[in-house]
Amino acid sequence: MTSIRLLQIIGALLFVASLALGGKAYVQRYDAVAPPDTTPWPALAWNVLLFSTFALHHSVLARTPFKRWLHERVGRQAERSLYVIVASLLFLACTLGWAALPGTWYSLAGPWWWVGIGTQVAGLVVTLIAARTLNLKELMGLETPRETAAGPDEPPALETRGMYRLVRHPIYFGWVLFVGGAPLMTSTRLLFAVVSVAYLVIAIPLEERSLTESFGEPYRAYQRQVRWRLLPGVY
Repeated sequence: MTSIRLLQIIGALLFVASLALGGKAYVQRYDAVAPPDTTPWPALAWNVLLFSTFALHHSVLARTPFKRWLHERVGRQAERSLYVIVASLLFLACTLGWAALPGTWYSLAGPWWWVGIGTQVAGLVVTLIAARTLNLKELMGLETPRETAAGPDEPPALETRGMYRLVRHPIYFGWVLFVGGAPLMTSTRLLFAVVSVAYLVIAIPLEERSLTESFGEPYRAYQRQVRWRLLPGVY
């Protein structure tokens, strides 16, 4: 087994573990509510710092100039694997280290509880369909991303099928449904949902700038064809 393949396997395993444990934390651990007399600011600041660390890595290392710099030093395949490994570890640290806050905003009951659960399940389904369309192995770091796999004279392939006809970032759309559909919205859970969705809103224009650099006119045409970035009819 080559060192590159070993990195790919480690990255893929960490990718799956981080999503599974992070999702479990959001569904179960974030039910936690700190005592009502607890000062919320230290926990709030700590949580924002945790997510900001993950977000900074995700934003900086995913941008084209840095990717090119890293490609020159470790190669494209190793760069992708290292990115997945670091991102997965940071996401694990963020979700498992999330501190409880005092207060609960709402708790759905009866039919509304099922509406909330159904929204979360829909989010998972949307995410899985979009990830499978895009190429799950590529997301896990087991394959070279399509925008870097193409040769210098070969334009990269742009994926516009399935959920990508609804919004330009359906994986993020699924995330919004999952975090927003929680039937019990504690302050602990609400902060994670708000911070993570706010990050997506900020990051999408930067990501689309990189996609335009990678795909060129086909991506600009795709932007004109599919109007909504994240939420149909909203954004």
